[in-house]
Amino acid sequence: MGRAHVSTHQLVAGRYRLLEIIQRETNRICWYAEDTGAGEISRPCLVTQVGLPEDPRAAERRAASRLLRTSESMALLCPGRIAAVVDAVEEGGALWTVNEWIDGTPLGELLSEQGTFNYVRAARIGLGLLDVLDAAHAEGITHGELSPGQVFVRADHSVVVTGFGLAGATLAPRLTAPAYASPEQARDQRIGPTADLWALGAILYTTVEGRPPFRDRGRPENTLKGVDRLPLRTPMRAGPLTQVVQGLLRKDSRERLTRPVVREALTRALREDPEAALSSAPVPRLRGAYAALRPGSPAWSRRTVVAGTALAVVTVAVAVLVATQGLPGTDGGSDTAGSPVRPPASAATPGEGTGGDSPEPSGAPSPPPSSSPSPTPSSPAPTPTPTPSGPATALPGGFQRYRAAEGFSVALPEGWKRLDTDRQGELAYRVVFGAEGDDRTLAVTYSARVGPDPVVVWRDDVEPNLKRADGYDRIGTIRATRYQGREAADMEWTADVDGTRVHTYGRGFLLGEGRSFSLRWTTPDADWDDAANQEALRTFFKTFRPGSD
Repeated sequence: MGRAHVSTHQLVAGRYRLLEIIQRETNRICWYAEDTGAGEISRPCLVTQVGLPEDPRAAERRAASRLLRTSESMALLCPGRIAAVVDAVEEGGALWTVNEWIDGTPLGELLSEQGTFNYVRAARIGLGLLDVLDAAHAEGITHGELSPGQVFVRADHSVVVTGFGLAGATLAPRLTAPAYASPEQARDQRIGPTADLWALGAILYTTVEGRPPFRDRGRPENTLKGVDRLPLRTPMRAGPLTQVVQGLLRKDSRERLTRPVVREALTRALREDPEAALSSAPVPRLRGAYAALRPGSPAWSRRTVVAGTALAVVTVAVAVLVATQGLPGTDGGSDTAGSPVRPPASAATPGEGTGGDSPEPSGAPSPPPSSSPSPTPSSPAPTPTPTPSGPATALPGGFQRYRAAEGFSVALPEGWKRLDTDRQGELAYRVVFGAEGDDRTLAVTYSARVGPDPVVVWRDDVEPNLKRADGYDRIGTIRATRYQGREAADMEWTADVDGTRVHTYGRGFLLGEGRSFSLRWTTPDADWDDAANQEALRTFFKTFRPGSD
């Protein structure tokens, strides 16, 4: 179930470019893709391909519209728990569904990489799935295709479910994962909510045992025959979940445990050791689309270049990632060198917890000190969406906290979002933030391989590439400083980008073991001293948090 890199220029529906397979099941392939029809900047998305039977009948033509209707209903019932389907088309003998990008990792991939989960962590995932099933079943909606490939796990351990509306939308029997089909599906009987409860039991079984309760036998019909006829192998690692797993996997659907009984059992297991459920949090990964960004690609725009201020070559991103390992933040350390921020950044408040890609509403104004980002490279994420919880630290009016899937967070002006993500292999990435109609940008870069002196990194690794930009001019010296108790360095420069003189201020700091973060704030040079721009820079420095802090 691991990721597979592919090379394809195929466009689905004339706009979705398939880039990387992230999940594969019997008759289902989930791709990392980009939407080239989303405007000037391509957007990341998930595209799922399900094969249709040969000689489809008229009923098959309704599959796409049914998927869209069911997904829309479920998204209203479970906001944030259901992956929104933004498009569905039948093309080339397959049903293609397009989901917004999910800032999480497929459960199947986590199991492939980590083997098994402890029963407490499995119970937490089970409760998340049960919440979704409760909402669906209350409205008479059955998933019917639930499997590890339809479940994404976020960094905060919450789950997102895909695939609602697929079962019964086509005439093909058990489309995606026969090993998780219920016995009644194996017999091609009418299904209901109890089929979803069987699938929940099969998922719980797989998370603790490392294999499904009934193995895949190659041909779907052989797998379904085993599900229907073979006895269940007693789970050996389920601990207190043993009875609930066995109760969900009863062949007779009338004998399966009810949702309230399952909830009580899972909750009781979670209470035994709640900390165990938080271990090994999945780190969403940056996928192939943005690992291949380069000038001229569909996702590259003038704004990206401005944000990088002279990214004449991609190496600059890597070098700056290395040099600018950490955004301004706070941990009791103070900055000793001057900066364009008046007054210089000082100690800020401690970092907050990390979560999925989402901003929090702004609070009361806070002072101008600085804070910093997190060193854990991960996967691209969608445009942030507000969360109901407020920030631990008050933010200036007009700002909201953005929590990135990569593991860092920072307060952004309201209306700002992720514009671009660029990854260079597994060791470096850059994320650019901004807003439509606003020429200002914030670029956050990370590197896992830099030297021990941040001044030297700016001077020898970053600046030689910046000098290739038209009109490059460094302002003053590269200044050694301390940031969040770490070695850091600041550099400021101007350059000409697409006929506009831009002004950039960068700060990079070392996290240890060759890792670094940087923050680069770029505005038109004529507007650099505007009070709003200086406040924005102070706020970035004050609120940036690395996920590990």
